[in-house]
Amino acid sequence: MHTRWKPSVTVAAIISRGSGAQMEFLLVEEETPEGIRLNNPAGHLEPGESPVQGCAREVLEETAQAFTPQALVGVYLSRFVRPATGDAPREDISYLRLAFCGTLGERMAGRVLDAGILRTLWLGPEAIRASSARHRSPLLLRCMEDYLAGQRFPLELVATDASVYAQAL
Repeated sequence: MHTRWKPSVTVAAIISRGSGAQMEFLLVEEETPEGIRLNNPAGHLEPGESPVQGCAREVLEETAQAFTPQALVGVYLSRFVRPATGDAPREDISYLRLAFCGTLGERMAGRVLDAGILRTLWLGPEAIRASSARHRSPLLLRCMEDYLAGQRFPLELVATDASVYAQAL
């Protein structure tokens, strides 16, 4: 029997501050089954939300800061294979990532970071390139490089039909 391929849709925020040699990117340090890893603020798109809304939600959950997406940096497809260990079976997951850049608001007092997020940190491009062994996904580096190259697309490129927001029957 043929199994339908269903990639996991994720959204990610490419958040920078400064310019030139002083430019830094906001990352999260998170616990994963592979150990402590670095990633963009990112996560899975949830039912009933647009990719732009999902990205803003994920940034808030992982950084305790509001985020307003302003442009699409790119759409990426990657594959991750986690070998079987103990009772856990082998996992073969494809991720379809929509990466956005935009503006970051102030940290919200009293708001805690999502479970598994250890901290947020700002790193420059060279430090991010040098830490590739700690990246949760190869897309962290690819998204940063596309952002640095000036790749931006209008948010209108990602349309969300009204049916997404409709209540389930």
